[in-house]
Amino acid sequence: MGRKNKQYRKDLHQQAYERLKGMQAFGQSKAQAKQDGSDRDKIYSFSTYQTYWKHIKYFLRWLQIAHPECRTLKAAKKYVNEWLQIRIEQGLSARTIHTETAALCKLFQIPPDGPKRFQPPQRHREDIKRSRGDAVRDKHFSAKNNDELIKFVCATGTRRNVLERLEGRDLWSREQMIVEVAKLMAKSSLTENERRHLESVRDALEIFPDQAYFVHHRRDKNGKSRFAPIIGPNASQVVERMRNTGADEQVWKYIPGAMDVHSYRAEYATDLYKLYAREIKDIPYDRVNQGTGRGYQSDVYVCRKDEARKKLDKAAMRKCSKALGHNRLNVVADNYIRGI
Repeated sequence: MGRKNKQYRKDLHQQAYERLKGMQAFGQSKAQAKQDGSDRDKIYSFSTYQTYWKHIKYFLRWLQIAHPECRTLKAAKKYVNEWLQIRIEQGLSARTIHTETAALCKLFQIPPDGPKRFQPPQRHREDIKRSRGDAVRDKHFSAKNNDELIKFVCATGTRRNVLERLEGRDLWSREQMIVEVAKLMAKSSLTENERRHLESVRDALEIFPDQAYFVHHRRDKNGKSRFAPIIGPNASQVVERMRNTGADEQVWKYIPGAMDVHSYRAEYATDLYKLYAREIKDIPYDRVNQGTGRGYQSDVYVCRKDEARKKLDKAAMRKCSKALGHNRLNVVADNYIRGI
């Protein structure tokens, strides 16, 4: 007679892999799933899936050594907090601990407000090490030999994943985009992909009315697409390179692994912010604090922690956020806009 519970024939690695794989919902709408609460048991980005699976495997390897008697995911769940506390003691950054917490909570379906959910340490801007100062890998990257590539990223703000598959057809002029909007608006009905495409084109035209050329970031983070303006003193050089690239040909055949793309995205964000930012003193006092009765500038972002009291123009930050593919102003303030 065979076993009734066939799950016991699978090791923890296989059980975790199958559960995580069953959560894949690549290309589906996360926003829509949030409305009905079904997003908690789904993973909508392939890159998120890869990251979660990597950190889950760290946990499983530790379990094999520390608790070899643990054979099922149900039994493994009680060791999650123990493992995360060990990771803190190992000196991992708060950002990494947050990622591992998210990965394991997704695997074991631990809700955000669960009473036993592990509370990772707070993340502070001053503790961020990535793209701040020299790193070991920088020694293996020649800025001189990659001058054109660096200027390209500083002018477009592309992430590495988009940069690696950017094609000639991803250059769009303002005139092309206006024609595209008219063509889509003339249709009696639109597919979901067409509707999203129309929304991203119109957003770019409205948010950046003074820009002539854009890069189409296809299938960027979370599978989303957007149009970001090409800016800066090297904009014409970027446009020329993309024009001279075949529609279905890669603009860049090779991106050095040691290239710190994020730092050049930060330069793009800072330049974009400076392009649109108003003087803080020129931003109107348009609201009144109900408690004190004093007027305040609702369009002024006040930084905290290590940059306490530094003020930024929210309107310019929103433009940066859209161009970078983010939705929160604090992400732009903490990770991109520098030296203001």
